[in-house]
Amino acid sequence: MFNAIVIEKHDQGQRAAVQALDETQLPAGNVTVDVAYSTLNYKDGLAITGKGPVVRSFPMVPGIDLAGTVSSSEHPDFKAGDAVLLNGWGVGEGHWGGLAQKARLNGDWLIPQPKGFTAAQAMAIGTAGYTAMLCVIALERHGVLPGQGEVLVTGANGGVGSFAIALLAKLGYQVVASTGRTSEHDYLKRLGASEIIDRASLSEPGKPLGKERWAGAVDSVGSHTLANVCATTRYHGAVAACGLAQGMDFPGSVAPFILRGVSLLGIDSVRRPRADRVEAWDRLARDLDRDLLAVISHEVGLSDAVAVADQLLAGGVRGRVVVDVNR
Repeated sequence: MFNAIVIEKHDQGQRAAVQALDETQLPAGNVTVDVAYSTLNYKDGLAITGKGPVVRSFPMVPGIDLAGTVSSSEHPDFKAGDAVLLNGWGVGEGHWGGLAQKARLNGDWLIPQPKGFTAAQAMAIGTAGYTAMLCVIALERHGVLPGQGEVLVTGANGGVGSFAIALLAKLGYQVVASTGRTSEHDYLKRLGASEIIDRASLSEPGKPLGKERWAGAVDSVGSHTLANVCATTRYHGAVAACGLAQGMDFPGSVAPFILRGVSLLGIDSVRRPRADRVEAWDRLARDLDRDLLAVISHEVGLSDAVAVADQLLAGGVRGRVVVDVNR
């Protein structure tokens, strides 16, 4: 038997709670993992609370991230005892995920646990840090380099925002953080932000074009915020878009793209090829100040995760939530 958060659907909606399950109930897969740590991402919060159409089948074990040790494998790349990591691939949405003590998965979704990281550290980074690294790599490949001007990070207090600030600052960029939580200025400065602006300056309907300011940006918010970021990005700048905390809509104009040559770079982390995942994690091992992990993340037990999911969606959680599934 093992413990897991299980989301079940009923006539009044859905309910999430910790349950004891038998290993025979695990879904199909060619690798079974003893999970050590998982995380709570925004998508996990939507799944657990039912406030977003994330879960595609019931019952569902949420958790888009996991780190643990292979207990059995029929996949040629993995054997019992291997330390592995998973981010995305629809796990926690259409296939049972990481908020459990055991998981059975398709081995093609796994990568070896990156060298130099413990399982807890890997989950402190999780999909949020991995996505932030993908955003930074995309900006670099577009030609947005340190010294070219300010780089904006929206949703700065969230997981992606926190890691984007830390990574960009470590690489020498001048980072401006956008947040609605003025109490977190010291936190953002510690991560490396040189300036903090109020998210209200970006979150309302704006003009098709604004004053050019940003050499580049990482946006995890979407909607009016993304439209305004694009409208104020400098000639031939780029915006890496990876989230939709404000909304899925894009109430903007083509003006920044055809008059200033701005590029909107869509960042998908869910179905990313293995080579891209390994590259991103190798870069994290090289470019991330690991001392900041204790600043960005905090740990809870599996039994606490359901309650924390509500706090996460309400904007009451700073940075990353690491879940020790064995307590």
